[in-house]
Amino acid sequence: MDREQDELQFLGIIGIYKESFKIIYNWRKIFSQITLTLILPLSFIFLAHIEISNILLSRILHSELVLDETRGADSASRQKKLSDVINKEWATYWLFKAAYLTSMLIFGLLSTSAVVYTIASVYTSREITFQKIMRVVPRVWKRVMITFLCTFLAFFLYNLLAIVVLVLFVIFNGNGQSNAGDIIGFFLLILYVIGFVYMTIIWQLASVVSVLEETRGIKAMIKSMKLLRGNMWVATIIFFKLNVLAAVLQFAFQALVVRGGMFGTMGRVGFGVLCLLLLFKLILFALVIQTVLYFVCKSYHHEIIDKSALSDHLEVIYLGDYVPLKSKDVQLEQV
Repeated sequence: MDREQDELQFLGIIGIYKESFKIIYNWRKIFSQITLTLILPLSFIFLAHIEISNILLSRILHSELVLDETRGADSASRQKKLSDVINKEWATYWLFKAAYLTSMLIFGLLSTSAVVYTIASVYTSREITFQKIMRVVPRVWKRVMITFLCTFLAFFLYNLLAIVVLVLFVIFNGNGQSNAGDIIGFFLLILYVIGFVYMTIIWQLASVVSVLEETRGIKAMIKSMKLLRGNMWVATIIFFKLNVLAAVLQFAFQALVVRGGMFGTMGRVGFGVLCLLLLFKLILFALVIQTVLYFVCKSYHHEIIDKSALSDHLEVIYLGDYVPLKSKDVQLEQV
């Protein structure tokens, strides 16, 4: 990052995009290695999950259709066998979903840790190698994982509260024929979406805080909330644009690959590879952007980052829990 810290506060949305692109371009070798090792598998798992889920659900729907057709026509034993097959297919589906979510969580947090540590090393002009990053990532991953678990709990409570509000709304709204009830319901939906987006942005920035500061979990989330004050609209617009692009890619993959039988096998494979390339580039760009946004927010609040202190912090992470002794900490005794 060539800019001085006090200049970062003046970066707008376009400026953050340019700064992120410049970082990726100047350090394209190290980011290519991170992408091939962590982000590419993450992207592949996401797209493969869409295809495999579609296949599993198609089998389940076909089995349920066959079961409906056999009722009243075949013996009870055949119906029982079909019911057992459907139960096994549903079990396979949910086991696959659990494996998918676990894999996404692992590679997602590892990718975030690697990118944030790399950019911080670039910012402090530290020597950085891919081997060094791979040694650091497992240690940093633990800090980010704690923050994720706290965020997951916050999302769980938030959705639980939303369900309670929805139940109360349905009870008091009665048959739901009044225009006032529709307006209130729409207003509550808008509030829910705003809260969900706000919490997601807080979690993304809190992941960066967990790597670069001595805070994690709830403290990192609180710190993230403070940093976003004054830049919430910038973060929201960036979040919206990136998620729209991700949604367009997902829709394109479903239309051209999952349901793209008209294009033939080679055509589907070609579109699948194209979607994979675009997706891992988008994920890398998004991770770099959220790290740059952290430095922009720090600069906006005039929280000067001491490069030497940050460099020492990164060194402690690299060495694990061991903090090297300085000369002033060593006292010689005369025997």
